[in-house]
Amino acid sequence: MKSFGVFGLIAALSASTVAAAGTPVLAVRASTTVTPITVTGNAFYQGSSRFYIRGVAYQPGGGTGVTSDPIANSTACLRDIAYFQKLGINTIRVYAVDNTANHDTCMNALAAAGIYLVLDTDTPKYSLNRADPSISYNSVYLQSVFATVDAFANYTNTLAFLSGNEVINNSTNTNCAPYVKAVTRDIKQYIGSRGYRSIPVGYSAADVAENQYLMAEYMNCGTTDQRSDFYAINDYSWCDPSSFTTSGWDVLAKNYTNYGIPVFMSEYGCITNTRTFQEVAALYNTEMTGAFSGGLVYEYSNEGNGYGLVDISGDTVTTTSQFTYLQTAFANATDPTNGGGANTTSAATTCPAESSDWQVTGDSLPAIPSKAAAYMTTGAGTGPGLAGAGSQEAGTEDNESTGTATAGSGAVTATASSSSSTKSSAASGRAMAPFDVKPFSLVFVVFVGLIGGMALL
Repeated sequence: MKSFGVFGLIAALSASTVAAAGTPVLAVRASTTVTPITVTGNAFYQGSSRFYIRGVAYQPGGGTGVTSDPIANSTACLRDIAYFQKLGINTIRVYAVDNTANHDTCMNALAAAGIYLVLDTDTPKYSLNRADPSISYNSVYLQSVFATVDAFANYTNTLAFLSGNEVINNSTNTNCAPYVKAVTRDIKQYIGSRGYRSIPVGYSAADVAENQYLMAEYMNCGTTDQRSDFYAINDYSWCDPSSFTTSGWDVLAKNYTNYGIPVFMSEYGCITNTRTFQEVAALYNTEMTGAFSGGLVYEYSNEGNGYGLVDISGDTVTTTSQFTYLQTAFANATDPTNGGGANTTSAATTCPAESSDWQVTGDSLPAIPSKAAAYMTTGAGTGPGLAGAGSQEAGTEDNESTGTATAGSGAVTATASSSSSTKSSAASGRAMAPFDVKPFSLVFVVFVGLIGGMALL
């Protein structure tokens, strides 16, 4: 199917400028606004109405081995929005962006179409290294993360930031958990310190039975400044033909029913059999919505791993049968009324005890590196983009964490809103810490594995 032309979605765009260090990035970026998504209890809300994520993962070209920014590619983004609307989605997830690029055109167009963004703050070069998290948790890394927050915080359709993806991918590297949680804390603190609206921050966990729920408890335990705003899971357990019980989703729903913050599926859509998306009906049914706030199908474009809803060749987009199945599934899945069983209060969990599946002692977190703490006041300044030198081996005595942080010492206070607005190439690459490998080629995944890698399911 030929790509559609763009249909007058864009209003006049405001010019954006790069803020120098020390200057809050509060300039109006988006001329088209939507109601920002907020969190109450264990659910997301759009104004007073509960918001269910209906979305797809979006990283065209992720299988080429070259990282690109789909939000900065306005031509492709405007082309693809027409297909997003045909699917009936309200959210996209993007795994990597260039934090030096201008994103106004795409973000405005997405907002005009009523589509929100869930954004990973890591990139292949700037992320935690699960093989050595203490060295990779440094001010060089956090400067890139904070610069990405600066680039997207003023778009009202920025739904949430992901502080990491599948950093923990088995029972042997749960020692990374305090660093994942520290990054989540740091992003929350940066958002508050820089005067941005309160944008939800959370983590995307791997589909690992041994510790997925342990990580959920860990991300929601402790003081307000330590707790995540939400928890997301990558889940591929429903493989058509299946059912609510055969897939184990009944257990998922039960496990998270009394969880105190929103949960959603940051990736789903098994391809073991014909991909007809029968699970969509269950995901937006009250049997799940008491605990889950929807999810994101992996993935929009075919990157050579069988998960694509569309094929892209040059400027031409051709829909696959998966696209049609998902379109139909979304059309037939009606959101529950009366809040869908959500809880309106938020309760912290108890931190999990150390065990063979959980190699974390106590609830202390690494203190933010002093150079990174300075960004809370000065601002992060210009980011390194996708072509920077990288941060995973940039740790030094001057820019790493020294000691632990006292719980509650970095309490985040919500501030007034600013004026603006075969699972392979990515799905199964599991080598380098919090960045999702899915969007990238197997060549890159193998390379990453050799150097101790990045979590990119």
